[in-house]
Amino acid sequence: MRIGDAAASAGLTPRALRYYEQEGLLRARRMSSGHREYGPEDVHRLRAVRRLLEAGLTISDVKAFVDVLDMVFPADGEAAGPGPDPGSYDRPGHCPVAEVTARRLAALDERIEGLDEVRSRLADALAHRFGEVFPDRSAAPGADRVARPAARPGATRRSLRTDSSTPTVG
Repeated sequence: MRIGDAAASAGLTPRALRYYEQEGLLRARRMSSGHREYGPEDVHRLRAVRRLLEAGLTISDVKAFVDVLDMVFPADGEAAGPGPDPGSYDRPGHCPVAEVTARRLAALDERIEGLDEVRSRLADALAHRFGEVFPDRSAAPGADRVARPAARPGATRRSLRTDSSTPTVG
């Protein structure tokens, strides 16, 4: 199938498909006319890549285990392969998928922790400035959304931002 059909079958754009090919995630066959040609196995790989990216991995993450991608993420109806051969990597038990995923999860945990700190500083600064109680994160669903503080009578949006007594939140 041609690039437009393959992209549509995988839920991608032709531009994304070309990018994945450029990044080494896929290798298209070329017809005698020079057009790219894709088969069902290519569409499967594209779907797997799309799902991995949607799950939070990056192109670089996927590139780190592209050589085992089809084995780890088999096409629908096919059994998963035995997984990467531990003996084929530098140290016993090494699995590039597990390592990449563990690194990405650690990075996300670190980012979440940083965002929690920023949220706490912002809520504290607003509570200090406006004397309001802000919801606790452990409260009911949606309670972690901080309501906008009520404006002081006569206060403008600009005066609320530039008031020198407002703590600076970094």
